[in-house]
Amino acid sequence: MDALAAQVGGALKAHGMMLATAESCTGGGIAQAVTSIAGSSAWFDRGFVTYTNLSKQQMLGVLESTLITYGAVSEAVVREMAEGVLRNSTAQVSLAVSGIAGPDGGTPDKPVGTVWFAWAFADGVITTAHHQFSGDRNEVRAQAVRVALQGVLERLSQNTLSA
Repeated sequence: MDALAAQVGGALKAHGMMLATAESCTGGGIAQAVTSIAGSSAWFDRGFVTYTNLSKQQMLGVLESTLITYGAVSEAVVREMAEGVLRNSTAQVSLAVSGIAGPDGGTPDKPVGTVWFAWAFADGVITTAHHQFSGDRNEVRAQAVRVALQGVLERLSQNTLSA
């Protein structure tokens, strides 16, 4: 994970950008991964751990109606989370993650291992992805951290926005 986080840091620095995160099911795991890299304060602004629906509303401005309509584990919610990160930080790149790590909490429509991701740029570009992971709680969370960071790298290579 350190190598991937270091790659993310190098790419953000090369673009002159800062990253901020909004995490639910990963519980701060993404922020922990990036801050384990020495010098990450040059490219990591802050992280929000918004585990409850109320915290998503209060800290990120996620609409209650979005949560009611789609549920916390949804494309609509991670989009609003990613946008809220940009509004509430100095970052030019944000990522948001919300999912069901298990072992409980799954439903037929959203089984354990369901995770939604969003990556947003200050220029208004937002992309999302949905993954269905297998494994226990720790494995789901670790896979989500990896996908989130890999997504930053992929999107930075496609986005030419500079600070």
